[in-house]
Amino acid sequence: MTAIEQTEARPRGTRLPRRARRHQLLGAAQEVFVAQGYHAAAMDDIAERAGVSKPVLYQHFPGKLDLYLALLDQHCEALLQAVRTALASTTDNKLRVTATMDAYFAYVEAEGGAFRLVFESDLTNEPAVRERVDRVSLQCAEAISEVIAEDTGLPSEQSMLLAVALGGVSQVVARYWLSSESDIPRDTAVQLVTSLAWRGIAGFPLHGADGQGPEAD
Repeated sequence: MTAIEQTEARPRGTRLPRRARRHQLLGAAQEVFVAQGYHAAAMDDIAERAGVSKPVLYQHFPGKLDLYLALLDQHCEALLQAVRTALASTTDNKLRVTATMDAYFAYVEAEGGAFRLVFESDLTNEPAVRERVDRVSLQCAEAISEVIAEDTGLPSEQSMLLAVALGGVSQVVARYWLSSESDIPRDTAVQLVTSLAWRGIAGFPLHGADGQGPEAD
């Protein structure tokens, strides 16, 4: 059963402040886009899901692409903030890796399936979508890279390569874990993948530690 089938259309007629209406429309659009994909979704479906007329929907969003991009902006920003928060949550590097890994798992597991708009979009041939997806991947990698460079003293190019690898592993494994309906609890899955990533990252010595790397325990 899809998200659209699980949720009945909302009743029409309720007047809302503009900001609240926009929030409602974005929520309805997310349900439709996640369940049907961009190409199969119709503005009629979104208006019905939101319980509004099409003219009301078009007052807020001129077209389907505008609506999709607004959602994409919202959820790309949520991912970036989650990664930045994880990196800033501790100065212990192993815990940083764990927190960053968990940020991706939590983002993928979050109710509503918004991660599919970012990582599994059926509209990546659209330049505006591709640019946003590439940008958030780059921004997340840059945030991770800054920490790696600061802690290891590695050149920025090498730090960025490691950061891209860590971010890529995180989101791919998190999506596999969710889609496989694994019996492995999230915290256990995070610890398993963290152990793998940490064994690699811990091999680089801490910057200014006289060549002594961080302990891998």
